Amino acid sequence: MIEQLKLAVDTQDRAFIQQQLENVNYADICAVLYELDEEEAVFVIKALPITLAADVIAELDEDVLEEFLDEFDSKELAQYVERQETDDAKDLLDELPIIKREEVIGYLKNKEKARHIQELLRYEEDCAGGLMGKELIKANMNWNVEQCIEEIRRQAKHVDKIYSVYVVDDDELLLGRVALKKLLLAKENAKVGDIYNDEVISVYTYQPTEEVAAIMQKYDLEALPVINVQGKLVGRITIDDVIDVITEMAEQERQIMAGISEDVEEDDSVWMLSRARLPWLIIGLVGGIIGARFIGVFEDDLAEVTAIAFFIPLIMATGGNVGIQSSALVVQSLATPQAFQDPITRKLFKVFLVALINGIVLAGLVYLFIYFTSGASLAYVVSAALFTVVLLASFFGTVIPLALDKIGFNPALASGPFITTTIDLMGLLVYFMVAHALFNL
Repeated sequence: MIEQLKLAVDTQDRAFIQQQLENVNYADICAVLYELDEEEAVFVIKALPITLAADVIAELDEDVLEEFLDEFDSKELAQYVERQETDDAKDLLDELPIIKREEVIGYLKNKEKARHIQELLRYEEDCAGGLMGKELIKANMNWNVEQCIEEIRRQAKHVDKIYSVYVVDDDELLLGRVALKKLLLAKENAKVGDIYNDEVISVYTYQPTEEVAAIMQKYDLEALPVINVQGKLVGRITIDDVIDVITEMAEQERQIMAGISEDVEEDDSVWMLSRARLPWLIIGLVGGIIGARFIGVFEDDLAEVTAIAFFIPLIMATGGNVGIQSSALVVQSLATPQAFQDPITRKLFKVFLVALINGIVLAGLVYLFIYFTSGASLAYVVSAALFTVVLLASFFGTVIPLALDKIGFNPALASGPFITTTIDLMGLLVYFMVAHALFNL
C-alpha cells in the first residue's frame, strides 16, 4: 500500500489516494504517513477530505506536527482547525508562530469556536486548562427534563462523545451531573435540580496534568469536568487526552532512569541529544575516576594478592544490579500509591530479608566456583564481600529513592546512573576493605 501511495504521489493521483484511504481509520493513516518522507506525507494529507485530514493532523506526534505545519498556509490550517475539537486545535496552534496563529484564528468562520480556542491558548500545556476541551453538555438546574433533552440535542452537534450531562446554576457554577439514563426515565416536567447527582469529581484549571491523570486513574473516569477558581464549569478532559499524558510521563521516567536529563527524541539535533546525555555521563565518569582512586589506595594489597583484581567486575556488576532492582520496585510503588502502605520499618525489614536470601544464594554460588578454581581463602574473601555488597546495595537502592521523593526530587533518578555509580563505589570500597581485613594485608 505504501509503495502504491508513493507512486500516486509521484503521478499526482489525488483520486487514488482518496479512494485508498477514505475508509481507513485516521490513526492507521498516521502510521502510513510515518513511512513516507515529509513531502509525500504532506501531499497525502492535502489529498484527503478535509474532515479526515483534520483528524489525521490531530493524531500526529508533536515533533512531526511542528515540521508539517510549515507546509500549510494559514487559510489551509484554518480549515483543519474548524473541524477539530478545541483541545486538538489548541495543541496545533501552540506549534505555530504567534503571527501565523492569529492569522489562522482570524480565518475561522465559527466565531464561538475561535473564542473558545483563544481562551484555551491562555493556559500552559502542563496544567488541566491546557489539557481540557470546551466541548461538553451542560444543563441548568432550573430546566425541566424536556428542556434539558432539547438542549442536549442542540449541543450534541459539537460533541462527538457524551459521557455526562453537567448541571450548573444561573452563574455557571458546577453543581453535579445527571446520567442520560436518569434523564430518559424521568418525567418530562421533572426538574433537573431534583434528579442530578451532586457527587461530582472535578479539577481546577491550574492543577498539573500529573494530578489530573492520577485522579482519573484513581476514580476510573472517562471524562473529568474542569472548573476555574470561582467554581464555574469551563471545560472537560477526556480519557484519550489523559492517556497521552500517561504515555508522556512514562517516556520521561524511562529517560530519567536511563540517565537522559531532558525530554528528547531520536530525531532531535545532535547538540540537543548530546546535551541531554552528557550530565549523567560526566557524573559516571567522575564516579569511575573516584573508583580508580579507590583501587589505587589498595595498590599494595593488589600487589600481594593479584587474584582479588579478577573479581572486581563481579562485585561491581552484582551490586549495581541489586541496587537497580531494589530502587525500581520502590519507584514503582511510589508511582502507584496504595491505600494502606507498610510502615517504613516494616518495609526496610522486608528488604533486609530479601537481600539476606539473595546474598546467601549468590555468595554461596560464588564461593563454590572460586573454591574449586582458586582455593578456599580467595573464595571466602570474595563471597563475604559479595554478601556484604548485596545487603548494602539493597538498603541504598531502597532508601535513596525514598529520600529523593521526600525532598521533592523525581525518585526515578535513583534507578539510573545515580544509583549505579553510588553502588559501584561502595562495592569497591567494601570489597577491598573485606579483602584487606580477611587476608591480614
